[in-house]
Amino acid sequence: MQNTDTTKYIIHSKINADGVIERPDIVGAIFGQTEGLLGSDLDLRDLQKTGRIGRIEVIVNTKSGKARGNILIPSSLDKIETSILAASLETIDRVGPCSANIEVTNVEDVRATKRQQIVDRAKFILTDMFDVNLPESQEIADEVRQSVRIEEMQYYGKKKIPCGPNMLESDAIVVVEGRADVLNLLRYGIKNTVCVGGTNVPPEVAELTKTRTVTAFTDADRGGELIIKELLQVADIDYIARAPDGKCVEDLVQREIVRALRQKVPVEQAMEKYAIRQSDSQKAKRVSRLPKRSERRGAEVKRPVAEKVETVPAKLRERTVSEPSQQRRRAPAKKVESKPKAAVSAKEAMEGNRFKSHVDALAGTLGARLLGSDDDVVVETAVRDLVHTLKESSEIVKSVVFDGVITQRILDIAADKGIENLVGVKVGNISKSPAAVKVFTV
Repeated sequence: MQNTDTTKYIIHSKINADGVIERPDIVGAIFGQTEGLLGSDLDLRDLQKTGRIGRIEVIVNTKSGKARGNILIPSSLDKIETSILAASLETIDRVGPCSANIEVTNVEDVRATKRQQIVDRAKFILTDMFDVNLPESQEIADEVRQSVRIEEMQYYGKKKIPCGPNMLESDAIVVVEGRADVLNLLRYGIKNTVCVGGTNVPPEVAELTKTRTVTAFTDADRGGELIIKELLQVADIDYIARAPDGKCVEDLVQREIVRALRQKVPVEQAMEKYAIRQSDSQKAKRVSRLPKRSERRGAEVKRPVAEKVETVPAKLRERTVSEPSQQRRRAPAKKVESKPKAAVSAKEAMEGNRFKSHVDALAGTLGARLLGSDDDVVVETAVRDLVHTLKESSEIVKSVVFDGVITQRILDIAADKGIENLVGVKVGNISKSPAAVKVFTV
């Protein structure tokens, strides 16, 4: 229809005639009635010879003795000249023997149409071809990382429980809910993990927790709470960590995982939250369990005490059993001995009262204060960071007051650091109490 290299605009117009006319009649009328109308510069014959006007296309139909059609004139002129040429078409009032009317309906910008076609095609190429044939570098990295994570994951026990590659060699392990949680932690370099696969904790995992420092890391939903309750009953866990509200461990990013593990709480502090009470059988199980690797050195200290109990002479035991009258005679002596003990307890109570201002200030804050020799505050921190702060602090600390449970771990660190007084809300499961550390509760 037109030279696509030079055409800029296309003039669209309609023609209505009162009689029957054909295409040659319309083309002849256009050239004949516009000749000399616009001057030599815009003469249609000259413009067509020089290629500035393309071939005129006419589509005409006749019905009931009348003709109607469309006229398309391609132009490589500028906007002004094309507008003048389009307006000249409307001056034609007769085609052949019939009166006619020509009306310009539109002037199409060919370059704008091409630009729109380019945009539509570019959208298709970007959304379809690139996604299928050319994956982005991030997708390639994720695919490689996923394959490496799956290869790193190992299995433990007869039931093929998914776990990290360093789980068997590590002194501390992280117990999670499912296989996806193990894979997500492997993604960020945490390789001492093992999963329980739901609320039915495998016996292999329960047995494994008896010799390791265990952190239970669960989702922030009802299922995660039920798993924690079961672990507290059938396993031996030391800390509890939860995912942020409304999230699962398998969906967390590295920053959220690190924050959740840093905010873990000792199991003694979580007992009240999850409404778990240790029965006598559970306490006996906890006392009779195998010592964890971090506690074996403390177990060696308690061995001489047991030997002293066994070396009591048999005659003395028989005399104690067979002479109840001597026990009755010694009863008043016991009353006399109880007075110094009461006096010591009163003295300790007076010593504990000197920390009352710190206890009142920390009540309900889950905070901790490290006090110097004059009971002045040296360092103030949160209870969850107390163990780390005690280990890393280089200040001289004589007393520690905190709004939390006094655990065996805190007591051992206090003895190593030469701390004289520990003041907490209550005392947890303490297997050995250093003589150099005085313990006070609110």
